Amino acid sequence: MLTTVANVRRVALCGTKITWSFHKRTQTGVSSIETHPKSVLVVGGGLVGLSTALFLASRDVPTVLVERHAGSSLHPRAIGYTPRTLELFRAVGLESRIPQAPANFRLRRAKAESLSGKWFEEIPYTPPTKQTQQTQPVEYSPCRGAAIAQDRLEPILREKAIELGADVRFNTEHIRFEQDANGVVAWLRERNGKEYTLRAAYMVAADGHRSPIRTALGISRSGRGHIRSVRSVLFRADLEEYLRAGVTQFEIKQPDFEAFLTTYGDGRWVLIFSDDKERDEKSLRTMISKAIGRSDLEIEILTTGHWEITALVADSFASGRIFLAGDAAHTLPPSRGGYGANTGIDDAHNLAWKLSSVLSGTSTEKLLDTYDAERRPVAQLRHQQIFVRMDYKADANDTAKDVPIIDEQAIEFGQLYRSSAVLGAGEKLPPALRPDQWAGQPGTRAPHVWVSKDGKRLSTLDLLQSSWVVLAEDERWCTAAAKTSEQLDIKIKCFQIGTDVIPADLEAFRTAFGMGTTGACLIRPDGYIAWRSTDIPTSPLHALTDALKLVSSAKILA
Repeated sequence: MLTTVANVRRVALCGTKITWSFHKRTQTGVSSIETHPKSVLVVGGGLVGLSTALFLASRDVPTVLVERHAGSSLHPRAIGYTPRTLELFRAVGLESRIPQAPANFRLRRAKAESLSGKWFEEIPYTPPTKQTQQTQPVEYSPCRGAAIAQDRLEPILREKAIELGADVRFNTEHIRFEQDANGVVAWLRERNGKEYTLRAAYMVAADGHRSPIRTALGISRSGRGHIRSVRSVLFRADLEEYLRAGVTQFEIKQPDFEAFLTTYGDGRWVLIFSDDKERDEKSLRTMISKAIGRSDLEIEILTTGHWEITALVADSFASGRIFLAGDAAHTLPPSRGGYGANTGIDDAHNLAWKLSSVLSGTSTEKLLDTYDAERRPVAQLRHQQIFVRMDYKADANDTAKDVPIIDEQAIEFGQLYRSSAVLGAGEKLPPALRPDQWAGQPGTRAPHVWVSKDGKRLSTLDLLQSSWVVLAEDERWCTAAAKTSEQLDIKIKCFQIGTDVIPADLEAFRTAFGMGTTGACLIRPDGYIAWRSTDIPTSPLHALTDALKLVSSAKILA
């Protein structure tokens, strides 16, 4: 008996071998059924949906993605991707495909009469504080951010996901779904009108801020709500000379005209009006000329946009076997923090390894409960941080009253996860700190430190994200890791520091991970620290095995 009720009893999936079995689609009617018993259906082919398919496929999870449109939006939408997002793409082999920003790049915004007119002042995203003014800059990542338009990035993600085995189906609309204790059935319709059903073990709703799936599940949302509706025009013009100062975003202020102007770095610019007024082509050209302060340039209008600026976070990121990701889970206004697309991509990465672990039979479904426990507080934190900064402070409407501004590097690299997949992340700890302030705290991203392995210079991050990892100087931990792996049937890699891996600065490594010479660090497949022992206990085997049982929701073998 199928049901759409939110609270569906979870039943553990057995076995470790992932197989596909399905009946081929018929040419007409709705009689065909595809059955993918250990697969994930992803609904939505934007940045987050494609990232979900990519991360799942990279872990050998059979994945089907459906998207009702034929391809990417005509409007490029997002452009800024954080160093953390680039770390995730680096781990799946995309580093060379995505051009990174220059060293020391920061997104700069200025108030201006017009692009060619008077520039009044530059507007910082985060006001300088003692916390942000470090005397010695710290390198937090081997990656830099990227400024690439969303319609340029999406094909890269799609191509890699397909290369890794994902089944990507554009021109395919998701009509409705039902779920039971063992899986999800989705009704799908192709552009030519053919309909069929697909049964998968789980479904990820990456179907946007209106999310019909979230609505059908009855999941409510909380937050600032609707802020305003605005319109935009995307155009091409030769305006490169105005970018030489390094400012790429402009708040246009004129007595009778206010708008926001920014570049996509490829000759395309977008002008976002402060109202919801529809304009004809002649009016659009007039407004573009006012914004750039010139009427002598050739302007090619590419498309227009209509945007709802809202800030809402779903009250739950999961219901039974269905998970919300990206805008379906949290609609965050575009900001220089990149809290929209980047937060959604991080959702996908967090969820992918957990689904992989459950579908492979090494973890019980209890592990999937940690997705909501870990990701929803992050979305709520970023929702608050948007409204305490200058870009949206005027729109806060008491949403973030008395909320302190958190350091940008802390938001980017130092968010804290609290869940049953972490041991030692107490409620009294702050929601985010810079990595150098955490020093290997369980619940945080493993810090970046330069090391050498087999004669190659690597980041510690390059050792992670394919399995569970133990880092330790004492060989006894590696012996314990091998036995724990065998007992629990969970793949663990152990790197002995000083032997397998040589830190460029051993003391800096110890400080970064908060370990002594006999300590050990257990790191999850998403690169987050699950557990740490500062020194060696009487039985490292028992300590490690007990910890891994808890944080992995291990399926104990008979």
